[in-house]
Amino acid sequence: MTCDGKRVLMIEDDLSLLSHAIGAMEEWGMDVTMASDGATGQILALDAGWDCIVLDRRLPMTDGLSILKSMRVAGLETPVLFLTTMDGIRDRVEGLRSGADDYLVKPFALPELRARIETLMRRADQPANRTRLVFGDLELDLVRREVFRRGVKLYIQSQELALLEYFMRHPLTVLSRTMLLQNVWGMDFPVHTNLVETHISRLRERLGRDAAPVLHTVKGQGYVLRHDG
Repeated sequence: MTCDGKRVLMIEDDLSLLSHAIGAMEEWGMDVTMASDGATGQILALDAGWDCIVLDRRLPMTDGLSILKSMRVAGLETPVLFLTTMDGIRDRVEGLRSGADDYLVKPFALPELRARIETLMRRADQPANRTRLVFGDLELDLVRREVFRRGVKLYIQSQELALLEYFMRHPLTVLSRTMLLQNVWGMDFPVHTNLVETHISRLRERLGRDAAPVLHTVKGQGYVLRHDG
């Protein structure tokens, strides 16, 4: 997608990182505004005019989680990408459950930052009542509960389809085993089971292990739906 003229707010107190990232985003055609503290960032974030907000969690004066919660309470659905050093599973779960659309851990590569922002903006541009999810050559019909790859219908059982839907709603995001158990199976307590691993393996077979996009394992963290190997 083209980024020309897209308005991005970046709230980050690391001035060196802020300058580096903003320089790159401006080269990509984005119209970027910056805030280096949480208080200023919160005032700006409550403006409904942003196409995407890139938000640190640890900020002076007002933390990123509080900023995000204030936005969602105000009814703002602006896509928010957390960009943070807080890389624990509980941190990611807390961030996503509080209303973040994606979560990227520092240090990061600029091409990945761009891909994440573009994905969020593309998703936001789609109608809220959309009946299909699309990522790469994968298409999920939410009404008929059918999956297609390059136009060919795939046979996927109901629980595997629910798992795929969650990944397609959070592409390029590392999803932990705990997050999957909570959001796909509704298990809010620790469970010693290979349920996730078994369904991931089956889903990979259904999608085709040599095709892309496909599910990748991120050692020690979880799984991610992305294009490349």
